[in-house]
Amino acid sequence: MSKLVSGQAIIQEFESWSKKKYAEEGDPIGLQVGSLNKKIKKVMTALDVLPNVVEEAVNEGVDLIIAHHPILYRPLKKINLDTAQGKMIETLIKHDIAVYAAHTNLDVAPGGVNDMLAEALGLKDTSVLVETFQRELKKVVVFVPASHQEEVRNALANAGAGSIGEYSDCTFTSQGTGRFKPTDHAQPFIGKAGALESVDEVKIESIFYADHQAAIINAIKKAHPYEEVAYDIYPLDNEPEKLGLGRIGQLETEMSLESFAGFVKEKLGAGGVRIVGDLQSTIKKVAVLGGDGNKFINAARFSGADVFVSGDIYYHVAHDAMIEGLQIIDAGHNIEKIMIEGVRKKLLAFLEEKRYETEIISSQEKTDPFQFR
Repeated sequence: MSKLVSGQAIIQEFESWSKKKYAEEGDPIGLQVGSLNKKIKKVMTALDVLPNVVEEAVNEGVDLIIAHHPILYRPLKKINLDTAQGKMIETLIKHDIAVYAAHTNLDVAPGGVNDMLAEALGLKDTSVLVETFQRELKKVVVFVPASHQEEVRNALANAGAGSIGEYSDCTFTSQGTGRFKPTDHAQPFIGKAGALESVDEVKIESIFYADHQAAIINAIKKAHPYEEVAYDIYPLDNEPEKLGLGRIGQLETEMSLESFAGFVKEKLGAGGVRIVGDLQSTIKKVAVLGGDGNKFINAARFSGADVFVSGDIYYHVAHDAMIEGLQIIDAGHNIEKIMIEGVRKKLLAFLEEKRYETEIISSQEKTDPFQFR
């Protein structure tokens, strides 16, 4: 019998990365159509949910669409089956296809849309353009018999503890003696009821992001041999990790604005680009933000970027940027399609690790409404 992942399980895994709390207030994310209370044979990742994408999902036998742009961005007052949107929703329901949307939370998430764009452009030493969220740090201390220290260390790392910058599995271990007396109702791993026991133990310390706390504690309890696990959780005053929209980084090699525009078009698969600025100027520091970049012009300018790569830039906003000396490459909103393959790879790693036979595919349909000649 095939081993299929449930809809709840795959979304739980997805949200451990692209957390709902990263989303901007009022952003309509999450399950939008259908049910996750079912086994999933096939998942499809997509940028938009449009009639051609729904038709593709039906033809491919898809059970769940994970999209970046919400299908229901504005509240519906009615579902009229004579409209294109009504027919699309009807088709999804008739074919039992659930639709889940991850919008600004996927933009903000580490490794999400904006990091994907920055990586595609080869940006180095990246940081957040507009801070929207902070991840507080905590420390976990757990006392383990020396015989089981490796199991507990591995469990901590797998649950997300011990990540410091570009380093993972960071822990500190010290040795000591643990003492305890099991009661008559205890079922001790070591020792006997009513007798004081001394055990060679190690103290393992590691840091973690506060939003991983539940997973960290659960991992410790599963890996630890004791009936009652001794552990401490401490808040830290360390500087929190700053998350947010957009990224700023450095190009490996300087290039002219004209050359960089061609580079952006190629790397982000844009049909065309609009350019604001001196084509012969030198580009080294780049700000990039997927989607509508109009509200973030000043943030890009104050970051010291030589150019701002985004989409949907208004005529008068472009004037404002030009006056202030900020150069722009408008590659369109559709460059966010980079998430289709990025999310597929992320979820594929989870499915393979758990040995699920659920299939995950990328939508091949074009959803950019603009054509270039």
